[in-house]
Amino acid sequence: MIRMQQYELIRTAHRVYHKSIRQIAQETGHHRRTIRKVLAGVEPGYRRQWEPACRVMDSVGPVVENWLKQDLEQPRKQRHTARRIYRRLVEEHQFEGAESSVRRWVRDSKARLGLGKSQAVVPLDPEAAREAEVDWGSAMVQMEGQSQPIKYFCLRSRYSGKIFVRAYPWERQEMFFDAHLHAFAHFGGVFPVVVYDNLKAAVKQILVGKGRVEQERFAAFRSYYTFEARFCNPARGQEKGGVEGVIGYARRNFLVPVPEVKDFEELNARLLEHCVAHSQKPIAGRQDARSIQQRADDERPRLLPLPEKPFEVVKTLPVRISRYQTAQVDRNRYSTPTAYVGRQCWAQVRCDTVRLYADGRQIASHRRIFGNSRWQIDPLHYLELIRQRVGSFDSARAIRQWRPAWPAEYETLLSLLRQRRGDNQGTREFVLILQLHQQHSGPQIEAAVGQALHYQTYSYEAVKHLLIRQQSPRIETAPLPATLIPGVTDLELSRSDLSGYDQLLEGGVQ
Repeated sequence: MIRMQQYELIRTAHRVYHKSIRQIAQETGHHRRTIRKVLAGVEPGYRRQWEPACRVMDSVGPVVENWLKQDLEQPRKQRHTARRIYRRLVEEHQFEGAESSVRRWVRDSKARLGLGKSQAVVPLDPEAAREAEVDWGSAMVQMEGQSQPIKYFCLRSRYSGKIFVRAYPWERQEMFFDAHLHAFAHFGGVFPVVVYDNLKAAVKQILVGKGRVEQERFAAFRSYYTFEARFCNPARGQEKGGVEGVIGYARRNFLVPVPEVKDFEELNARLLEHCVAHSQKPIAGRQDARSIQQRADDERPRLLPLPEKPFEVVKTLPVRISRYQTAQVDRNRYSTPTAYVGRQCWAQVRCDTVRLYADGRQIASHRRIFGNSRWQIDPLHYLELIRQRVGSFDSARAIRQWRPAWPAEYETLLSLLRQRRGDNQGTREFVLILQLHQQHSGPQIEAAVGQALHYQTYSYEAVKHLLIRQQSPRIETAPLPATLIPGVTDLELSRSDLSGYDQLLEGGVQ
């Protein structure tokens, strides 16, 4: 093989000293064909004429090629990798070749079959205050000492790169809307165009091409804020690659290490702090040296203004009250007063509350719970029924859930009432005392029960009287002026000497 020094010598001899190919061949000993290649500019070095045959793959090649063809019909994230193919060959076909041989063969086969080919993308220069991208991510947090799966909503401005991240227990439509409200408030306006996946909260049916049948509630929400929704082609997340990157960035930088929080309010406060800190950085790879927040400040005045009144994020559902006095919402149960058993009512479902209505008025309000087959009970809803069926007191779910939070005075009063009036009558009177929670606050009733125990008056009437006394204003009286009524207000009473009575106790006067 010719070396670089000889390469230079041959070209110099021909170009500078005008020697012929024959003369150069005689002087250097190289073949004239080699000299012609050097003069044509072919640099020295080894060049493989053809790829060597991989004999070890001959027997399993058709099998691997069949696997690769079947992958075309499988989800993109569940297709064979070269390592998985190698392991299957070892396990299923007793393959004895090296993994590198399989990797090289798979790479060449994918190129031949047109698999894994990188697609070209068009570089974009987004217009200010024009488009934003939306997506959901998932992660785990420690909430109240337990591992809690969460969904987090991400919105990113294509122009400024500013992001907004907010966490929720589920990816429901009312939470989807609520996240938009917080995001629009964070950005100070509404983007004219928002790009989405074909998520169920927004899309009811995918039609041919870009056609979509939107969810009726989403269409109302979009129309209220007057923005255009643009949906990506199915399985083409790269069409909103900016927010796709935010999903991973937020998980790696905002949620690592796994946050330990009390509730979603604390978690979202932390996420908002991270978003604000992120906006102080410039966007890598852009010639513009401004920070993300500076670009967002330029964009804000050109966004659509926020409506004076925000969209009401509520989902209304018809519910029937079961014989357990509960309405079922999202596979969970919420209690109602006894009078509504068997009736058709309405539930207004918000992100964090569930309110139940009948006859145009609210009959119950609960903190929303998440999961399956859980019960959210207000014990006050069951007290009237428990008073009628007093034998169920100790095993009633409402009492068993409420009882651990009672003050010690409640247990003392219950025990005394049962001792003095018998189990049934004593329990029934105690339930009447519990029903006072419907009109009075817990601290007021606790104070009244404590006073009743102090005065040794163990009854519903006594506790009720003490409550009324608590709420009655004290009348402060001042003594009348001495000159107001002569002979009365100026009358002075002398103090009597009672020492004589003490002598009687000692045996009388001697």
